[in-house]
Formats: sequence, C-alpha cells, structure tokens
Amino acid sequence: MQHQHSHFTSTSLRDLVRPRSESLVASDAFEEWTPITIHLTGEISRRLRTTPYKGSMFAVYPGDIVFSKIDARSGAIGVLPSEIGKAVVTSEFPVFIADPERLDSEFVKLVLRTGDFLEALRLKASGTSGRKRITPDAFVDLRIPLPLLDQQRAMVTLYRAALDRAAALEREADETATTAALAFETSLGFGPPLELPDRPIFIAAFKDMDRWSHEGILHRSVTNNGAHTPSWPMVRLRDVIADLENGWSPKCHNRPAGTDEWGVLKVSAASAGNYTEAENKALPATLKSRDHLEVKAGDILITRASGVARLVGVAAYVESSRDKLMICDKIFRVVDPYEAKIDKRFIAQVLGIHHVRSQIEREFSTKSGMMKNVSKPILMGLTFPLPPKAEQAAMIDALSDDLHPGNWTMAGVKILV
Repeated sequence: MQHQHSHFTSTSLRDLVRPRSESLVASDAFEEWTPITIHLTGEISRRLRTTPYKGSMFAVYPGDIVFSKIDARSGAIGVLPSEIGKAVVTSEFPVFIADPERLDSEFVKLVLRTGDFLEALRLKASGTSGRKRITPDAFVDLRIPLPLLDQQRAMVTLYRAALDRAAALEREADETATTAALAFETSLGFGPPLELPDRPIFIAAFKDMDRWSHEGILHRSVTNNGAHTPSWPMVRLRDVIADLENGWSPKCHNRPAGTDEWGVLKVSAASAGNYTEAENKALPATLKSRDHLEVKAGDILITRASGVARLVGVAAYVESSRDKLMICDKIFRVVDPYEAKIDKRFIAQVLGIHHVRSQIEREFSTKSGMMKNVSKPILMGLTFPLPPKAEQAAMIDALSDDLHPGNWTMAGVKILV
C-alpha cells in the first residue's frame, strides 16, 4: 500500500543494500575510530564516550547507511558524512552499504525519513512497549520507489538547494518579524531602548517611578511630526482574563502522535511565539487522555518553564490545531479572556514586548543553568497598555501584512523605521 502514487518502480531495500558486519574489539579508546550518535533529524555527530564499551563493536565508513534500532521510527536514520571518517557503533546501530550502481545513500536517507516510511517503520517495530525496536530484517523488507541513479542525485541536489533557500527565507522572515515587533511596540508608545549617558538623568522616589515610567517614557509614540500622543491605560493581565491553567506531562513515547493517537504538546510547541502542533509526543495507549486539556483553535498558550530564559513566558495564539493534542504542565492556557475588552490575538502579541519581557525575566536568574520558571501570580500581574479593542485589531492586522523596510502606518500612527 505504500507509495502507490509513485510513478517509479517499487524495489525492496534488500535488493539495494547489504549489511556491513566488520567487527572491532571493544576497548577504552579506538584511536582513529570515532564513536557516533544518530539524532532524530538524521544527522550524525561525534559522541563523547567516557566509559569503556562492552560487547561487540562495528565499523562504519563514509556513505554507509546506519540507523538506531530504537529510534529509527522517529527519524534516527543517517548516512555517515565524510568529515567523520571511520566510525564505530554498537550492535544497536545496524550498518548497510548501498549498491553504488543503483542507489545513492543520501537519496535513501531522505526517502526513509519521510512520513510514509516512518509510519511503515513504526508498524514494523517489535518488542515490549516503550522499548520496541526495528530489526535489520524489518528494515530491509521496506520497499522504496527507485528512480535512475542520476535522477536520485538530481533530487538530492534540488532538496539541498530548497533547504538553502528555506534558510534564507527564514532569515528574511526573522528580520521582518523583528521589524514588525518594533513597529508594534512603537505604536503602543514603547520606543526602542535608548542608549543612556554615563551620568544620571533624574532622581525620583520609588513611589514616583511608576508614574515616570508609564507616563513619561513608556507612552511615547512616533508620529509624522514626533508629537506626543495620548497614552492608553495600563492594565494587568488579571484585568482582562479569568485565569491561567496548565496541563499534564505523563511519560510519553519519544515520537510524535499519529493522526489517530492522543499526544501531549512539548514546550517547543509555543516557545517560538507561534503554535507548532507537530511539537508533541505520543501518549501511550495504556494512559487515558484528559480531554479537557485538548488544544482548540483560539487558545492562547504561554510557556511556563524552559532551560532558556528567553523562551519562558512566550505566548502563542492557536489559529488551528489537529484533534487529540493536550497541553503539558510547562504550558499555561489562558482561560476566558474578557473579549469585550481585549482581542485574544492582542494578548499573544503584547506579552512579547520589551516592557513585558523585562517583567518576566527579572523574576529569575538568567545566569543559572537551572530550569527557568515563571509562576501564575507573576504572569497574572504583568502590566501593559490597553488600546481600545478596535485599535488592537488594527495593530494585529498590520502585523499580518507583508512588511518591508520603510514606513508603516499602524492604528493611525505612522512608524518611521
């Protein structure tokens, strides 16, 4: 049933590869042999080994196909790069040599990490729950579409070119997002951080600082003539939402949930500021789902904890989501935003401005190597300006437009970038 839509001939891997079974003597050091690990991305890297190996060890050479018996179904299938040279693996990592006359090893690496083939590998996994493995025989039983060798290499070249282009577009998108965020903050009255002189500007009592910061500095807007515009009222998050709830983090499979499975979001599903449903782990069939934690379109998710300070307290608006995904206990979900006062999308954006981020990040040490956390009381107490709802919507719509360097008009305020 696999690849029935391919117009290329389907061929068993058994006819295209042969096992490499060159054994080595396990020892504390392999000298010119490099221990390696295979990541779920398919990348292979050197592995720092501080304890002696036990049991049989096997050689891997550049161009060899190697996979992890446990993690192949999650994408741990790779090709040893030439810069590593000779490598060594345990018996948990079967090694195969591609027939150079029929198969490009980079091509098969890409094919075997596509969704169809990973699903086929999952179905072939055997063993006890949580420790299921892909055997070498199950691996070579897979069938793949087989273009001519020149076509395979051309496909790999096109794929790499597409990745390079995607990386360039991502850099451009990051620059655009930064510019848009600056325009958004400026339209709220928060100019870019100013470079202060080495001497004090003013001295004020602590009781007056809130008035200074909110009215004197934070509510400046850039207009056509640079004139000051009226400030908007400052509110706390608790003024515009009913509550925050967080989820559940049971021990899950180390793979994404299938379309018919329940899954639990990872914190990375929201930590980039955009909702990414693919960042989840499959819930074991032995555990019952908690349906009230299922993510729905219109939800606002806020990260509660991360090992990286800048990823804590990040908000993401859920435009849409597949079914059967639950929030984890490192993610808060906004409960009942007061939609008469605030646009839900505005909440997700305003929590990312510099003024709000500084309130979050001062609550923990950014120098510590420990997990960074932000509590519900801290989040509920965050302050930010609240324009009228119509202006909130206009700002969000402006952020959604295709931005380019130049001047932006946002919520009636012209932003000079």
